[in-house]
Amino acid sequence: MKNLIFLLIVSTVLFSCASTEVVRLSVLEPAPVGLPSHIRNVGILNRSIIDPRHGAIDAIDKVLSVEGKELDQAGAQAAVEGLKDELHRHTRFNAVTIISDTTVFSNTPGVFPVPLSWEQVETICRKNNMDALFALELFDTDSKISYAAIPVTINTPMGKVPGIEHHAKMVTTVKAGWRIYSLEERQILDEFPDVATMNFSGKGINPVKAAAALLGRKEALMQVAMRSGQNYAARIVPYWLRVSRDYFVRGTDNFRTARRKAQTGNWNDAADLWNHETKNAKDKVAGRACYNMAIIGEINGDVDGAIQWARKSYEDYNNKLSLRYLRILENRKVNDDILSNQELMSRQ
Repeated sequence: MKNLIFLLIVSTVLFSCASTEVVRLSVLEPAPVGLPSHIRNVGILNRSIIDPRHGAIDAIDKVLSVEGKELDQAGAQAAVEGLKDELHRHTRFNAVTIISDTTVFSNTPGVFPVPLSWEQVETICRKNNMDALFALELFDTDSKISYAAIPVTINTPMGKVPGIEHHAKMVTTVKAGWRIYSLEERQILDEFPDVATMNFSGKGINPVKAAAALLGRKEALMQVAMRSGQNYAARIVPYWLRVSRDYFVRGTDNFRTARRKAQTGNWNDAADLWNHETKNAKDKVAGRACYNMAIIGEINGDVDGAIQWARKSYEDYNNKLSLRYLRILENRKVNDDILSNQELMSRQ
């Protein structure tokens, strides 16, 4: 008990003596995939259908993985619909069309096929007046079932008797693969695999009854498949990322006062106090103040100003934390430039 009290006291002292606290802010990150400005009409192609010439391989795959006959096809269609619905939300596109082409297949289930030839891409795009092609290159489900017999007690009119209850568990892995083909550049803009896992369970008085409880998984699969398409559409959209930043709360009375102001969200007044301390005669205090001014710059969206303050903190006062923060700000500056370019292209 004494040891526990000692640890609590030490932890409290260490926490209260910490020289920094954490502020969390949201940063807008560029889309993982940038689309050229000329892409306005796009098509969505389901290429995951297995080539009939490889039907024997696909049949074996379905038997070994305990799949329904049409489960993959239904899931692929749901994924395509999910992508279409999300792309329709983007005002940058003039048209989003699902393309029916019975001449384009995949060769083997469960793996990315070789890319479409540019002759194929051009034929499909010209025929449908498309600038780019979103292709579902693969969609495959793989299910594994395990059984267990569990001893149980069964209530009967004659009293409780021992019995066996059969439990069935199924793990289904859903694999999808996407590509974006840009016709004008003749370039694959993105290639992205997506994997999700679903778990199902059932029980009954015999293995058949236990397995029967697993047959309702199609609806869950459709939801996972549609979400795959929706998530893929998000790769062409900037996204918000929650990040953490340390700032100094100790050094002078002004730091302690600024800490309280920052805790109430009064960052402007806190900045006034930190700015005053940037002229402090003590290098350690001035370095911390310059670092905090960099934090204020980032909070206010002035990344260039934040970089200048962080550089000053490190170069003039050797504040070690500032060098790491400077690298973070420089990386954010690069991302902001990419984001601005993406926004410009989407408006053109």
